[in-house]
Formats: sequence, C-alpha cells, structure tokens
Amino acid sequence: MVRGKQKEQAREKAQKLAENRAGGKSQLETRSKGLQMKCPVCKTPAANYKVIVQHMEAKHLKQTIPPESSF
Repeated sequence: MVRGKQKEQAREKAQKLAENRAGGKSQLETRSKGLQMKCPVCKTPAANYKVIVQHMEAKHLKQTIPPESSF
C-alpha cells in the first residue's frame, strides 16, 4: 500500500471535520427564546416592542397599538 499513511490521515481529518459539524444545525430553540412578544391580534412572534409597533402599523391599521407595559 503506497498511500496507506495518507489515506489514514485523510480519514482522521474528515472524521474531525464531521464531529465539528455534527452539532448545532438547528437554531429553532435559540430563535424562539429571542421572540418573546406576540402580536395581540394575530399572535405573530416579535423580538421587541418596536417590532410590534411596526407590525401593528402595517398589518392592523384599525386596531389601536397597546402600550409597552401591557406586554
């Protein structure tokens, strides 16, 4: 076997790369933790009050925007 050592090194390197990539593909939990507020009308999640205000102005024109203390 001429390439025995090289083949073994390549396999070890590929295995290390696969181990590094194995965890953390999904960020659903992290994302859901960041979206704490919800629109009182349609229950769309939002990150903060400013986003809620923008959403209400764009999507729910006839509804009054609740004060920040209600969240």
